Amino acid sequence: MLCTMEAKTKRTTIYVEQRLHKALRLKAAELDTSMSDIVNDALRHAFLDDAEDLTDVKKRAGEKTVSFEEFVTGLRASGQI
Repeated sequence: MLCTMEAKTKRTTIYVEQRLHKALRLKAAELDTSMSDIVNDALRHAFLDDAEDLTDVKKRAGEKTVSFEEFVTGLRASGQI
């Protein structure tokens, strides 16, 4: 789902590790797209994952939490460890 530069854009400077930059440049050439389109797509996917995680956290807000100590003690009591 690569985007195009049709959306309103903002010029920025980012610092990318040399090997990541090379991979990005090669992928852009292979896909016949811009490095900016690939970065924008990756950011959209990362933010979508974050939004889904936040939704899941809200859904589970009412669940009882169990500490690590309680959990391990329960495993031991049930003979699982």
